[in-house]
This record gives sequence, C-alpha cells and structure tokens, in this order.
Amino acid sequence: MNDSSWGAPTGAGYWGPPDQGPSQGASPAGPAYEQHAVEETRPMPIVPEMPDVPAGGRDQDDDRGAARPSGPLFRDESPGGTQHESPHGPRHEQPRAPQHEQPRGNSPYEQPRGAQHEPQHPTPHQTQHQTPYVTPHEAQHESRQEPMPSAAQPAPAPPKKSAGRDLGAAIGVGVGLGAVIVASLFIVKAVFIGVIAVAVVVGLWELTSRLEERKGIKAPLVPLAIGGAAMVVAGYVRGTEGAWVAMALTALAVLVWRMTEPPEGYLRDVTAGVFAAFYVPFLATFVALMLTADDGPQRVLTFLLLTVVSDTGAYAIGWRFGKHKLAPRISPGKTREGLVGAVTFAMAAGALCMQFLIDDGAWWQGLLLGLAVAASATLGDLGESMIKRDLGIKDMGTLLPGHGGIMDRLDSLLPTAPVVWLLLVIFVGAG
Repeated sequence: MNDSSWGAPTGAGYWGPPDQGPSQGASPAGPAYEQHAVEETRPMPIVPEMPDVPAGGRDQDDDRGAARPSGPLFRDESPGGTQHESPHGPRHEQPRAPQHEQPRGNSPYEQPRGAQHEPQHPTPHQTQHQTPYVTPHEAQHESRQEPMPSAAQPAPAPPKKSAGRDLGAAIGVGVGLGAVIVASLFIVKAVFIGVIAVAVVVGLWELTSRLEERKGIKAPLVPLAIGGAAMVVAGYVRGTEGAWVAMALTALAVLVWRMTEPPEGYLRDVTAGVFAAFYVPFLATFVALMLTADDGPQRVLTFLLLTVVSDTGAYAIGWRFGKHKLAPRISPGKTREGLVGAVTFAMAAGALCMQFLIDDGAWWQGLLLGLAVAASATLGDLGESMIKRDLGIKDMGTLLPGHGGIMDRLDSLLPTAPVVWLLLVIFVGAG
C-alpha cells in the first residue's frame, strides 16, 4: 500500500492560488481511489488450490497455471491503464503488472491468502528451475557428438619410408671395411687372421658390457678375450681339433676366473660367459678354417659376398615392397617380402660364385649354397634381435657409424660361417 492511502490533510490536492480554497466539486488528491469506490470494491476471488508439483518436475514458469481474475480488479480500472480526473485534466497511470498467486502446497514461498504481493526479484532457486533440465544421458550424447567439418580437408600425404640409419655413413664404413678385409685376405693370410681376432675381442667386449649394464650379468671378459683370440688362431693352425680344444679351455678359464668373486650370481655369470665364448669366437673360427684350404681366400670371399648380398636383397626388397611382417615380436622391420628378396639375391650370387670363384664348383651348388646362406643369415639376424630386445637396446655399440657396433655386423656372419664351411667341404672337399 502507498502512503497516500492513509488519507491527506484538508486542502491537499489543490493546485490553485493559495488565497483560494478548493473549489466546490474539485477532486481532492487523497487516496488513489475515492472512498465510495473503495467501499464498493469487489473482494479478491478465491484462487482454487493447485496440486503439488513433484520435486524436480516444476515447469520453467512456476506461476504458469495460477488463476487470476480476468477483468479489472476495481470498478474504475481499465485494461489499458487507470484514469483519474483532476482539476488540470486526466491523470494517467501506467498499467500494473499482473500479480499472480503461488499455488498452494508445500512451497516454502507460499504466502497467506489475501496478503498483498510485492514484486520480487527472481531468487537463485527460481533461476535454477528456469534452466532447462538436461538428463545425464542427453549430456553424454551431446558431448559425444563430433563437430561437422566446415570444409573438406585434403587427405594427409602418406609418410615417406625411411631407412632408419645414416645411409651415407653406412655405405662409407662398409666400403672401408671391405677394402681392409679384401687386402688382408689376398695379400697375407696371417693379417686376415689378426683382423678376425680383433673383431672377436671387440665383439666380446660389446656383448659383456651390454649384459652387465642391462641385466647385471658379469661375464668375465679377460678369459673370454684371451681364449677367443686363441681359438681363432688354433682353428687356423690346427684345424677343427685345435678349435674345439681352445673352446674347452676357454670355458674352463671362465669358470675358474669367476671363483675369485663372491658366489652370488656365479651360475648366472659363468653361463653367460660360456654362451659368449661359443657365440662369438667359436663361430668365427670357421672363417679361419675356410682360409686353410688351397682356395681359402676365394671361399672366404664367397662367404662374405653371399652374406652381404643376402642382407642387401632383404633390405632393398623389404623397404620397397614389404607389407607382411616376418617376425613382428622379434624384429618389426623384417618382412616376408624381404626374405624373398634375400633368397633370390643370395641364390643368384651363389650360382655365380660357385661357377667362377670356387674350384670344381657348379652353378646348381651355388643355388643351394645361396638358399642356405639366406636362411642362416636371417636366423642369425633374428637371434641377435632377440638378444637386443631382451636387453632393451637398439644397437650393441656405436663404434661403426651407420651400423652400430661390431656385433651388429657380425650377427648374420657368425651363424653363416659354419654353414658355408660345411657345404663347401661337401661340394668340393676340404681343399
């Protein structure tokens, strides 16, 4: 209610000169409505009770269904506004906003019937109910929707195949090693035996170092290095018998050398030592055995050429056409197409070498020799890949740029040496 509804003093609402009173019949200011109009005002109609709204099911507008009188509340009120006569003309009031009754129920905002409703600002609770309700399922569905592309994006270019190594450095190092080997092989055989012994010692150092770094296995390097070099020399001087005797003595030296340290891990260390003695120097001794024949340099050259050609064919064909993995758990880079390339290249090279390099050799023997070399070189490569994967390393060393270490070049040569030696002895004799 306004303060003016309590009445006004006599003479209120007179706008004329002060020495004249209000004229007869003038409308006093007083309350907004005449006294007789207030007495004749109709009572507020009773709003019927509405059913309780379930929790969480309230509409966006809580007073949408509230009842109110359809006509003006007062006799002198019109829908477009309220007019009051005054001495200076009609006075217009703005139309009042419709007032709504809250439905009766358990609402905490319910007011007694007949109480005057004051305009209220929306409370946070009301604002919350005015927000459209979204179920968790709908929200999850909307979050999973992917935005539509604004324009067609060009397909990404396929990645280029990479060799994975510095090809220039690898070729340069390979050519340099080949020159040293060929020169020592055809000039002085003893020098080539020294090259084999040095490669064996360096390979043993790389292998034992990686075992200790990655697994904590301490294979004794000193007896392995001495016994490995002696094994190669014994095989060249005394043949197969000398190689076997040197191998047995090297294994015994490993067992004795490890006794100078605490017994913890003894069996593990000596087992790794005996394995290293067989894997590196003993297999390399078969190269020295091939050199003892009359055409020894040609046999060693055939062995080296077939192994290198097999690796090159596998790399070239696999890099260009490889799609089907050969052994993905061991060496993901090797493919079946690469194996076919290795066999094809090795068989062709074997036929040529047996026909033109080996005395009394035949081309068909070269085909069999090339097939065996491709198989043994691939298995040797996979075997070393298995060791490196178990150790969690990519290369055994970094001595040879573009290649890794010495053992990374001996992986296919070592198991191929006894195969070539045996087949040559079968085909053309020991020489």
